[in-house]
Amino acid sequence: MARGRSKRVTLLDVAKEANCSVSLASIVMRDATGASEETRRRVKAVAARLGYRPDQRARALRAARSGLIGVTFGVHQPFHAEIVDGLYAAAEAGGHELVLSAVVGAVDDRRAAETLLRDRCEALIMIAPSLGMGRLRVLADEVPIVAVARPLSCPGVDVVRIDDQGGIVMAVDHLVGLGHRRIVHVDGGTAPSSTERRNGYLEAMEKHGLEQEAVVVPGGLEQSHGVRAAEAILAGGPLPTAITAFNDRLAFGIIQGLFMAGINVPERVSVVGFDNARRSDTSLVPLTTIDQNPSLMAQLALERAIGRAADRYLPTQQVLVPRLVERASTGPIAS
Repeated sequence: MARGRSKRVTLLDVAKEANCSVSLASIVMRDATGASEETRRRVKAVAARLGYRPDQRARALRAARSGLIGVTFGVHQPFHAEIVDGLYAAAEAGGHELVLSAVVGAVDDRRAAETLLRDRCEALIMIAPSLGMGRLRVLADEVPIVAVARPLSCPGVDVVRIDDQGGIVMAVDHLVGLGHRRIVHVDGGTAPSSTERRNGYLEAMEKHGLEQEAVVVPGGLEQSHGVRAAEAILAGGPLPTAITAFNDRLAFGIIQGLFMAGINVPERVSVVGFDNARRSDTSLVPLTTIDQNPSLMAQLALERAIGRAADRYLPTQQVLVPRLVERASTGPIAS
């Protein structure tokens, strides 16, 4: 299709033609690190063919300090909302400004981040990003990144998270202390932190000499996944006396599924969640859970993002100590 003579070729045009992200095209055109040689050849060939010329005025504008910190978050994730609340509280206290970009539907973490880059954000706080290491490295070459609530080791990326593995160990220790031995773990599937929490469960069961009792049931992130997991547990053989869940919503679904089958919590089965989300103490059965301290997590993430934007810090990893919050969903094993 012929282009009108008056239309300036933009970096977005180059990225679309080269089938890559705007941030990756920018890395190539700035000769920055983070792109493969094949990608560099492809993008530069497209730029030459389209007649792309960098807009020096726009480049100077981007170089100016915007004072904006971008935040990507899952719009359907209650725990993400609590971190966003904490970020706003911390930003207001420090006089900083946030720009939000939601991960929802077809808008994944990469697209949400690119929206924030177009807004000239100085740094990005990404809550539990699901991007692979390669894409995160590319983004980190473009702008300082602080990943929250996701265990990872990626050059150039700050991490602020809870000790996920240690949190589930606490949950199993609590249940064993109440006399439970048949303890099942319902995991989070491919969600960030799922592997660490599953490993924590297996580690704790082995520590207590219960490795032969260890059972991991597929779960997910949503309450509906918990209902289905409860159905699978009920159909799978002897009823466990306790269950640890990847997150609170999964735990709510497990309790719902057990109640639908006439099984009371905690009289017959104790359940422990993870997150200490707002509904945890007001649900049908107030939930014993692992608290992640989202307000502290948010405060530390904002400090890192602001410091990285001002080149005051090198990337680092901060791991917070979890805390068990005991409520009515756990109790001694039935005699």
